[in-house]
Formats: sequence, structure tokens, C-alpha cells
Amino acid sequence: MDLDILALAGLFFLVAALYSSVGHAGASGYLAAMTLLGFAPEQMRPTALALNILVGGIGLWRFHWAGLVPWRKVLPFVLASIPMAFLAAQWKVPKETYSLLLGALLLTAAIGAWRSGQQLAQTGESMSSKPVPWPAALAAGAAIGSLSGITGTGGAIFLTPLILAMGWAHTREASGLSVAFVWLNSLAAILGLLRSNQSFPEALPLWLMAVALGAVLGTQLGIHRWPAQRLRKSLAVVLAIAAGKLLLS
Repeated sequence: MDLDILALAGLFFLVAALYSSVGHAGASGYLAAMTLLGFAPEQMRPTALALNILVGGIGLWRFHWAGLVPWRKVLPFVLASIPMAFLAAQWKVPKETYSLLLGALLLTAAIGAWRSGQQLAQTGESMSSKPVPWPAALAAGAAIGSLSGITGTGGAIFLTPLILAMGWAHTREASGLSVAFVWLNSLAAILGLLRSNQSFPEALPLWLMAVALGAVLGTQLGIHRWPAQRLRKSLAVVLAIAAGKLLLS
């Protein structure tokens, strides 16, 4: 078997474990790994979204049964994001344009998440949260859905920092909200891609097995073991990795 295929399987496992611990499915990490190993660009988005759907599905099931998916808060975000992700997945934009803009955005979010993690370590976290205003959620969902469709990500790297910054959910609930958003968004985006006759690599079944194992490990850490401040710092690391990939590629 090709060493690059095995190397990607190992990288995908690590990405899935880290990202799923904070309610993400890992698309930006999968894209980064494929970029580093010179993966064919035309298959990067469909591969990342296929992995996202599996990891997001595992995360959604586990966070739901832990009582950490606030479905009423999920609804306004996905009502706007799903159609936009489906349509945007069919758009083609210069890679350099969104890489710089999104990289800067994610780096800013990473710094904010790290600082909030440090603050939580000192003061603790309130388990209360504010209601999500529908107009703001619809606008955010539409914008994030468009970005996720264009970039081939599930959108959690944009949604989770927003939810935490606005106080719409505490840390674990934000992870549950994000993983539901990711799964639905990724499904819409891949359906949009399939309209363009996208193909998948032959090694996809192996990579699906790798990310499934990573997701089981990561969600266990996110739901039960890691304290909230460590989860936020993990989120900061995830965001910084995604920003580095976008800015340096």
C-alpha cells in the first residue's frame, strides 16, 4: 500500500481525535494534511466532506445522548446555512482570496479562544447561557454556510467561537450545537458537490475507518474528561492549525 495513503490515515486519525473533542469534524485539518502530502486538489473537498459526515455523525450521536445538543438553538443556524452550503459548494473562487481572509479570521478566533480558556482557569465557567436571537442566528448561519460550502469545511471553526463569544451556550453545549451544525452542513455541501460529478479516491474506506476511531476517542475526551478551560484551549489549537494551513499554503 502507498506510504502516502497510510500517512494520511494516521494524520486523519489524529485530526479527528483533536477536532471531535471540541465538537468539530476536522475538515480544515483533513484539507491541511492533504495539502502537505500533495493530494489532488479536485478530490480534496469531497474527501474532506465525506470524512466530516462520518466524524460529525459519530459526534452528534454521542453528544446527543449525553444531553449536550440544544436542538432549539441549532434550528435557526441550520435553516439558513443548509441552502447556502448547498449552493456555495458549486461556486469556484480563487484559493488565494479566501485563504488569506479566512486564515486571518481563524487566527483571531484562536487567540480569543486561548484567552477565554485562561480566564476560565482562573474564574470558572457559568453553566448558564443566553437565548439565541433568530435574526442574528439566521444571518450567521447564512454566512457560515456559504464559507463552509466554498472551503469544503463543516463550519464549526467559524460557529463555535461566535457562540462562545456571544454567551449563547457554555463550552460543552457549544460543542454539541456545533457538531449538529457541522453534520447537517457537510451533508448539504457534499450533495452540492455531487451535482458537479465529483469523484472519491479508492483509499476513502481506509480513511473513514481511521477517522471513526479518532472520533470515538475525541468525543470521549470532550464529553467526559477534559475540563472546560482545556477544551477551549484545544479549540484554540484547532483554530491556529487551520489558520496556519490557510495562511502558509
